Amino acid sequence: MKATLVLFLFAASAFAQDPAAVMAAKAACGPSSVKFDAQQDASQHPTPEPDPGKAMVYVVQSLGEIECASCTLTRVALDGAWVGATQGTSYLFFPVDPGEHHLCVNWQSRFEWKSKALALANFTAEPGHVYYFRVRLSLSRLIYVFDLDPINNDQGKLLVASSGLSVSHPKK
Repeated sequence: MKATLVLFLFAASAFAQDPAAVMAAKAACGPSSVKFDAQQDASQHPTPEPDPGKAMVYVVQSLGEIECASCTLTRVALDGAWVGATQGTSYLFFPVDPGEHHLCVNWQSRFEWKSKALALANFTAEPGHVYYFRVRLSLSRLIYVFDLDPINNDQGKLLVASSGLSVSHPKK
């Protein structure tokens, strides 16, 4: 009975979507055809400060109790272009120009239902500032929850220090 109810709720929400609004929101993501290879390098923990006139963004993936952390690869995009990917509990960083920016994280998987999971955030970068965002993937009542949230600098530094660097490159 519960499975039927969940199926009904998902079907009802699918019919209620506004395709144009969904496409506009997904503009922060990169092309779906781009796939990444990524691995975690626990021996490296670089934490560069922003260059003059730039800001720095850190994206930390925190998986908590997920059983197959090495199976979780998340693509990260800024303003419609993929900048890298995280693998398991790891982080990446990249410089940004001052101004308004839009982030997208997308679960890369060979399973279509997982690949639809994405989360979005926006922020206004100021020169010399560092911004931290946490990607969380959790399992709640047999449903995966995928979130992207800004976090404060103290929490961000702690998560970066306790995570490995994600080394990624687009698949050819």
